Amino acid sequence: MQYGMNLLLWTDRLCDDALPVLDELKTIGFDAVELPIYDFDVESCSRWGRRLDALGLARSAATARGPDENPISADPAVRRKAVEANRRTLDCCAAAGCRVLVGPMHSALGVFTGRGPTEDEWKWAVEAMRDAAEHAATLGVVIALECLNRFECYLLNTAADGARFVADVGHPNCKMMYDTFHAHIEEKSTTQAILALKDCLVHVHISENDRSTPGTGSVRWDETFDALAEIGYDGLIVVEAFGTALERLTAATKIWRRMYQSERQLATDSLSFMKHQVAKRA
Repeated sequence: MQYGMNLLLWTDRLCDDALPVLDELKTIGFDAVELPIYDFDVESCSRWGRRLDALGLARSAATARGPDENPISADPAVRRKAVEANRRTLDCCAAAGCRVLVGPMHSALGVFTGRGPTEDEWKWAVEAMRDAAEHAATLGVVIALECLNRFECYLLNTAADGARFVADVGHPNCKMMYDTFHAHIEEKSTTQAILALKDCLVHVHISENDRSTPGTGSVRWDETFDALAEIGYDGLIVVEAFGTALERLTAATKIWRRMYQSERQLATDSLSFMKHQVAKRA
């Protein structure tokens, strides 16, 4: 098992000001970091990749699609932008040395029609993700799609949705991830949700019900780690907690207040919590 930390606690850009965070996370004891990729700056990603290589930190990347690049838009021009955005994000991911790209690339974050997904929207999403998976395969990257709660998207809300979607895409470079925050809202059974993904699960986000320090809230942690052990999951598990300065994600994350003592406290306590939970089931 490898333990990672998502950089969205500090920044939503790969800017030089955030580079010292990498040294801090290495000192705390993390094996990996998760990079936010919302700009298509290949050179910046390459620079960060070299720094991570020097520190000996593994890495994944996270992204999301917006309303102007929505894979399930009724406008073909917008759908074409989504395909291009997915490809360019994957190029950045590869430049940084990330082997997994995670997030809700299947549809636009925070965009709603007032109804559930139509057959056309599902078809368009499958087509877009099949294209992305084919491009990912040329780069040695695996896509791990994320189900979001119904207040953030309407295409994929549950693990069962995700498993069916990946089966329809039918490409080995299109897989699923599991996020404890979204599952806490949408799943009646944590165990059954994780079991539904057992054949396609390649990434896990550890996130508390209020996005603060994992282990301090009401997520069903025993069920979560029991089920991960049951399916033999031994990949990367990443803490996802959000800071208050994420201007491009605030509308979706709804983080208005500080819910931790410090970023270092949250990171340190989260790593101890994850290691303790895994060790109990070893």
